[in-house]
Amino acid sequence: MDGSLRDPPDFRLQKELLKKFISNFTDGNQFKYLDKLRSYHKQELKVMVIDLEDIDMYNLSVEDDYSVILRDLLSNSKTYLQLLSEVFDEVRKMQSDISTSNCGPQVTSEENMQNRRFATEIARKHYQILLNPGTKLIPLKGLRNIRASDIGHLVRFRAICTSVGDVKPMLEVACFMCDECGHKIYEVSCISPQTNRFSYISTQEIVRENFTPYSECPSRTCSMKGKLFLETRESKFVKYQEIKVQELSEDVPVGRIPRTLQVQIKGALTRYVGPGNIIEISGIFLPKPFTGYKALHAGLVTNTFIEAMQIQQSKFHYSDNSLSDTKNLDRLKLYRNEPDNYSRLAKSIAPEIYGHLDVKKALLLLLCSGVTRVLDDGVKVRGDIHICLMGDPGVAKSQLLKHIVKIAPRGVFTTGRGSSGVGLTAFVQKDPLTGEMILEGGALVLADNGICCIDEFDKMDESDRTAIHEVMEQQTVSIAKAGITTTLNARTAVLAAANPAFGRYNTSFTPQENMNLPAALLSRFDLMWLLLDRPDSDSDMALAHHVLHVHREGVPPELSFSPVSSAELQSYISYSRKFKPYIPIKLTDYISGQYAELRAEEKEAGENSTGYSTARTLLSILRLSEAIARLRWSDEVAQSDVDESLRLIKMSKISLENSRTENTGTDPVTSIHMIIRDWVERRGSSDITYAQALSLTVNKGYKKEVFQLFLIFCSC
Repeated sequence: MDGSLRDPPDFRLQKELLKKFISNFTDGNQFKYLDKLRSYHKQELKVMVIDLEDIDMYNLSVEDDYSVILRDLLSNSKTYLQLLSEVFDEVRKMQSDISTSNCGPQVTSEENMQNRRFATEIARKHYQILLNPGTKLIPLKGLRNIRASDIGHLVRFRAICTSVGDVKPMLEVACFMCDECGHKIYEVSCISPQTNRFSYISTQEIVRENFTPYSECPSRTCSMKGKLFLETRESKFVKYQEIKVQELSEDVPVGRIPRTLQVQIKGALTRYVGPGNIIEISGIFLPKPFTGYKALHAGLVTNTFIEAMQIQQSKFHYSDNSLSDTKNLDRLKLYRNEPDNYSRLAKSIAPEIYGHLDVKKALLLLLCSGVTRVLDDGVKVRGDIHICLMGDPGVAKSQLLKHIVKIAPRGVFTTGRGSSGVGLTAFVQKDPLTGEMILEGGALVLADNGICCIDEFDKMDESDRTAIHEVMEQQTVSIAKAGITTTLNARTAVLAAANPAFGRYNTSFTPQENMNLPAALLSRFDLMWLLLDRPDSDSDMALAHHVLHVHREGVPPELSFSPVSSAELQSYISYSRKFKPYIPIKLTDYISGQYAELRAEEKEAGENSTGYSTARTLLSILRLSEAIARLRWSDEVAQSDVDESLRLIKMSKISLENSRTENTGTDPVTSIHMIIRDWVERRGSSDITYAQALSLTVNKGYKKEVFQLFLIFCSC
């Protein structure tokens, strides 16, 4: 029979079947739901979660057919929540001999005995009933795929939380008292099994945002027909919170804007979600008619919302990632004890992207970060590492940013041209529930305790780009708008990608002219990585083979190592961040000397200097060294860690140095020596044959006679 023409459900029969399920379902050797109900009188029962997969499993082991109940639970969830509430109350009464007559409000009139009975049961119910569909019964949908046909159904989807409202009390059971006769009226609702419809007695449950209470006392014994006043002491309030979720960026079709949806959270689920969290929500998709003046213009059109049943975090913060499993910790210790652990972890970042080993090492340190320190006088020294990747088009900058967002527990991706100053920091809007002006965080606030990736950083307007200066150093966002003056936390690491000022890096201009970024912003980046795309026959050939293999097979070529999975890499970084390394006294003179030498080299270079070193550069060296020590699971920074951080700072401009060497006409013998040295370092071997060395020299444009001269020079 067609679903739209089927007979209405028999609630009386379904209640009996649900009673059998609640009373008889066992999980192992225990009655799963009965044991929870037995803790009711001890007030230990806060949430009663009904696993719908249990009903599906129970249906296979009994003669009764529960498939209809399961279908109706998924398609008419709101009604069956009330039915389940009545079933639990009846089962609890059968299992308990404790009288409830002294637990509710005292009403002496005989005409209100029925009113008291219903009100007492609802008011005394301290637990919340939730439905858990699991993962088998309902497919995981995109927010865009929830349509009008899903109204009233239980749906499951993933989204990012963009706004979180305050937790407010919501009236669930209202008690009104007459000021003349003292008569009390309780607003409670129930479903009549006899008529299979909602029936209202002298009590009515508040299931909507608005309701119209009695204006006069309805008691027959009240001769004055006095006014009714809300008695808050005998009313029941529940925690209520509204959040706004947005479609994930990877689910948005080309040319569309992300969709948003309002989610209502009650009871135990409140205060679980924060802005920027990627969550998986199971809830009931319901209509929400417009009220007041909006209803005149909306007509039959209604708004929609989700009444949350289950909320799960899809991505956790590093501090939430606990390694309780001994096997996982042992496996991470094996990674840590490997001789080339540092390089293997770095190569595991986007292994399908060819090369860029040192860039990946820098990104690994960005994920691990340094140690944030708060001094006794309240001054805060940030530990997050900021990196800017500036280079020619086609060097996989954007792909690296996208991969970092996937690895990081909390990552926000945005583009420079599509971002404004308020979109990055915070903006003010009116709360649709209260009408008050509220503050909502932008991309940098949503990425708090995470990573904010900004692509096309050079395309941003200068006025918008200055909005992140405070975030990068002070890690706060100060707001003074619409009467709201506050400071928001933005403890985020910034990973930016930009092109040079002329599209490609032009070596005829100075590095400052190519970067085209203000010195105040450049000094805030711990690493300013220049990636130049220069023709090289060997590298171009290897890159072409790599790309062709990916297009042909759909996977990168067979690697010389076994990459660490993203989950294991995240666990390793999470454990590494528990260490708090410090700089020993014996390294202070060494670090000071290296910093002074770095400043002296830039002074000699003048306009051709590739960097802009300030006191912040010294802090960058310390942060990078602490991150490397964390990867070693050490609480003390070693000199090798400082040397590696200085090497990364040098390697960030190595492509520019190589380009200068080619343009300045370096001695051929020296150039051939550098070519062979670089080839040996890339291969990880100290041996090279005569034929290989000759081929490398000829491919770089040098004649065979020059190579022979190089051999004579080496033999001397």
